[in-house]
Amino acid sequence: MTRSPRILAAAAVSLALAAGTACAADIGQVKVAKGSVTIERGGQSIPATLGARLQQGDVVRTGADGSVGITMSDNSLLSAGPSSEIALDQYSFDPTTNDGRFDTKLSKGTLAVVSGRIAKQSPKAMTVHTPGATLGVRGTEFVVSADGGRSVR
Repeated sequence: MTRSPRILAAAAVSLALAAGTACAADIGQVKVAKGSVTIERGGQSIPATLGARLQQGDVVRTGADGSVGITMSDNSLLSAGPSSEIALDQYSFDPTTNDGRFDTKLSKGTLAVVSGRIAKQSPKAMTVHTPGATLGVRGTEFVVSADGGRSVR
């Protein structure tokens, strides 16, 4: 069976576009995972293994014995301790201009953040929401804890 060059070229372009779309959805990566760490995506829970890619809308959970270190595409660093839940609600980043938006929610547990290029470009472009407060990232490093509906900064 012979295939025309046009059909093969169209198939190659379709595959390249699909691969580009899949990669474009990646916003960060798990750099460290100890103990129980999962990623909830689309109603499914998957193990957060070393190198796992993260997408907007993912929820990262650590168990009582877990901790996780995440590097975002703008070089923001997130570290969560045991019994934590972090939702990566909104994330957009243009590596050429460093413009973007990063909103995350810490429902419970602890989160340490070293801000990356988004917050350095525009300090109001990064926020962390907790049950008791919304923090606008103005500096480069901070730690926040959410426990029982109150936030400790």
